[in-house]
Amino acid sequence: MPERIDDIHWAALEHAYGPADDVPGLLRAAGSADARVRDEALEELYSSLCHQGAVYPATAAAVPFVARLAVDGPGHRLPLLWLLHGAADGAGRESRQVRRAVAAALPALLGLAADEDVSVRQALVAVIAACEDASLPLLPLLRARLEEETDAEVRTGLVTALGLLDVSPGVREARNRALLSDPEPLVRRAAVTDLLRTAPLPLPAALVESALDAHEAAGSTDDTGPHPWPDAYRPLTDRLMDDPDAALRAVERGLPLAWELTEAWRDRERHVLPWLAASAADAEDLCRVARVGAALEGGEPAPWLEPHLGSEDPAVRVAATHAAVRLRVPGALGLVLRLMDELPEEAATLQLTPFTTPGTVVPVAVEVFGAAAEPVARRVAARPRAEWLGALLRFPVLAAGCVDDLVRLLPASAGVLASLGPAAGPVAERALRARAGDGDLTAATALARITGDAGPAVAVVQALPDALAQRTAAVRVAGELGPRAGDLLPLLEERLAAPSLEGWADAAAAIWRVTGRTHDTAPVIADQLARRSGMHEPHLGALRALTAMRLLPAPARPAVQHIASSRRRVVSGFPCDGTPHPDVAARRLARELLGRALPAR
Repeated sequence: MPERIDDIHWAALEHAYGPADDVPGLLRAAGSADARVRDEALEELYSSLCHQGAVYPATAAAVPFVARLAVDGPGHRLPLLWLLHGAADGAGRESRQVRRAVAAALPALLGLAADEDVSVRQALVAVIAACEDASLPLLPLLRARLEEETDAEVRTGLVTALGLLDVSPGVREARNRALLSDPEPLVRRAAVTDLLRTAPLPLPAALVESALDAHEAAGSTDDTGPHPWPDAYRPLTDRLMDDPDAALRAVERGLPLAWELTEAWRDRERHVLPWLAASAADAEDLCRVARVGAALEGGEPAPWLEPHLGSEDPAVRVAATHAAVRLRVPGALGLVLRLMDELPEEAATLQLTPFTTPGTVVPVAVEVFGAAAEPVARRVAARPRAEWLGALLRFPVLAAGCVDDLVRLLPASAGVLASLGPAAGPVAERALRARAGDGDLTAATALARITGDAGPAVAVVQALPDALAQRTAAVRVAGELGPRAGDLLPLLEERLAAPSLEGWADAAAAIWRVTGRTHDTAPVIADQLARRSGMHEPHLGALRALTAMRLLPAPARPAVQHIASSRRRVVSGFPCDGTPHPDVAARRLARELLGRALPAR
């Protein structure tokens, strides 16, 4: 290691863990004759200098020494090159300085372009591409290497790097079109991928077919995993998703993009359902089928579900039954009844991952089939359990006949009891009042809906331990009780004036539900939509509130029009638990609001 390493005041520089005074020792260890010592040192260097994709002042200072080790060191040339790639590709305030430092080191590395190790040649191409504009002087070298290179994967990397760096669109396109007839499918795919990257939308059908031909010929290789290229690069499948017809053609040619297509684009459920059905292998796949089916009219037989309905895996049987319900398959209600008898525990919940909300197929049957699902609701009333009670909300007579059981299942049954109103009776009232006295806000709110007495709910809110909790609970209670929550208005006004992180829009909606005021609440709700940056549940709440108000303030109109007419999904739908895509509700609400909004005054 050159003596100059000690000329740098490393302690004055920072890396991921603080002062970089340990870097000289790590660089010397990276040049050790002992392979184990080199391993450990390189791991430490990468973690310190390129931590989770970020670079630091010490990164730029270390680059010349890392490059020297890659050329003259005793070993570990490949990880040293990938350390340089991580530096050139890094993010943060120092990224441009670090990228310039790597570009300055490139001339010393160019001999590795002909290294006998294919992986070293691949890594050098990635480093050159990562330097982006700073690598433009090396374009002649890359073009020459493309002519001389014999390894298909290295040639593929050279095609991609040249496509990203070449400043002459005509030269780039001519080269890529010539490579469409290359004997190597990987090279053909790289060339057509680069052509599609800059092609206008909709993507040219001939290019799409060429891309799919090359992708199919490439066999098991794909471009869906991590890649070493700069942000301008677009993997083939990613670019195909920019055009729904191209993506659908890819699905028809066997690319597993059916789910991604319906998650990115609206009104594609009918097209992708056969492919999702054919590839369904587990409960998660079947929940995707259920989500897609929820947007379709359904009602057709689905013989492909039979193997899943008879699966020995309970989760698969539940998910298959859920899919049958969403698709309105003939006999679906009978499947639900059978599931309730044979697998009551599994029919109660289905949680696919730690991120999904436990879902139950029993209330879904009532949601989908309405009055026709009365046999399912009767079974719930005969054998109530907490997870199934939502099925009774549409059948008040059945719910009133099992009040004692509902009281036993509090607090899960509070919503059903509240929906009965005074018909819930004195037993339910006493139980709810007792729970409200113990600080149960759900019970207190249900009590107010049954008796009209909001006092216990207000008392529970006011007894919460801090102001933020009180304001949050006040919004929730006001949303359910409306004018009866008038005593909570001061808390709602406080929330409206609180930092935006607390949520102004839901506070404004709650104030409107209590007071009917729109002059100072509708603009706040509209502002949430106008400032959207990715739609989520709060935006759906804002849409619901404005639709209920029948008001559309001018600042929100462009956003609402976009939600109503966009061909792409507007609301994100992760995770999938078999419920309808929330974007469907967003579009419905937006269209209703545009059609029902009162004239602006």
